[in-house]
Amino acid sequence: MTRKQTLLLVAFAALGTGLLPGQDITIWINGASGKPALAVVDFRGAGSQQFMTAFNSTLFSDLDGSGLFDLKAKSMFPLNNPQRPEDLQVSDNNQGFALADWAGTPVNASHLVFGYTAAQNGALVLYGNVYDTRQTNVQSAELMAQRYAGSMDQAGAIHIAHEFANDIIQKFGGTGSLLGSRIYFVSSRGAAKNNSEIWVMDWDGNNQKPLTQLKSSSIMPAVSPDGSRVAFTSFALGQPRIMIYDTTTLRAVPFYNQEASLNAQASFSGDGKQIYYSSTAAGGLSQIYAAAINGRDFRRISHRDAIEVEPKVNPKNPAQLLFVSGPGGQQIYQMNSDGVGVQKVTNGEGEAGNPAWHPDGQHIAFSWTRGYSKGDWNIFVMDAGSKQFVQLTHSEGKNENPVWAPDGRHIVFASTRSGTSQIYTMLADGTQVKQLTSQGVNKSPVWGVR
Repeated sequence: MTRKQTLLLVAFAALGTGLLPGQDITIWINGASGKPALAVVDFRGAGSQQFMTAFNSTLFSDLDGSGLFDLKAKSMFPLNNPQRPEDLQVSDNNQGFALADWAGTPVNASHLVFGYTAAQNGALVLYGNVYDTRQTNVQSAELMAQRYAGSMDQAGAIHIAHEFANDIIQKFGGTGSLLGSRIYFVSSRGAAKNNSEIWVMDWDGNNQKPLTQLKSSSIMPAVSPDGSRVAFTSFALGQPRIMIYDTTTLRAVPFYNQEASLNAQASFSGDGKQIYYSSTAAGGLSQIYAAAINGRDFRRISHRDAIEVEPKVNPKNPAQLLFVSGPGGQQIYQMNSDGVGVQKVTNGEGEAGNPAWHPDGQHIAFSWTRGYSKGDWNIFVMDAGSKQFVQLTHSEGKNENPVWAPDGRHIVFASTRSGTSQIYTMLADGTQVKQLTSQGVNKSPVWGVR
């Protein structure tokens, strides 16, 4: 197999239904139809006011971006905003020091988020509070009263804002958090022509840096469930081979590649103990294989006369495997982890690829050309049981490689909507799209827990 043929095979695997009209998809965001209505006041700082713009914008952005809350417009807030619990009174005639002032019109908030920061012993200390505005007794209204400490600079202000927002999200039943998670992706920046490296960044796009420096083509990353390892496909040794890096030491760890013209597209099992991948080890077309985490004890799983790629194991059911296959045009299929029970998941329209399991093991995100000309991909989400689906992107370039965030409410994906392929995130209903990268060509993102 030539390098060009291999790249075509890899590209085939690297590859947007709408729910039925009017159908709700709230289940993919927060599992409930109603959202807590939060009034988030602007915090002030004692000896730290210069950092409060960054703090307040970060806190609001994190809460808004979680998809869990209905954040109330600050233009509707009362004249006075409490900073300390001691500021709250039983009645204040709509001036802002009574919980009822926030529960009633025009704010209509179910919860009040307030507090302040202070410079103490060289540290930036935050006192953050969340109160239920519907309670008539101030003492019984307290939901959260937390203290945080950070460095006395803007970075410290942003850090404690992230921590406070994270705790609020957790308090309201958010399943997981983005705080501390990382996104791994492929980037061409700084690389020679046709080369690429694996890069990593924080969940919000900050701290972008290279993970590999192989001076070759490194593509298609996958991250282990605990975030400790990243597997990817590299041409550093000529033919495409799977490599694994430790995300702490940034060093390669042993992985045995069986003799084949292609070993590629690795993904981890839910317990992190096995690797699933595509290989031509049997000769002819690529098939799905599984191996131990070091590449040993490999076994062939699929046995069909078709190119079989992109294996993804259900995180809640290790016996269920998604993959992409090509007879009659590439579609998403599922089978048991022993290779039996093959069933088509997508309905045969257009071309489909890039399946990614939701953390709940019941929903998937994927790319599909349904309703568009060949090569025009969009992101879709599907209930794996009912096969009902919803389209999240629409006619904004090529959108592909969707992967769920650890919180199960966000999706990271690659899109050419800006002219070149870049990394974006969005809520699982297609809203709050945010561009994270802008330099070079960036694609194939995956989201890890750290």
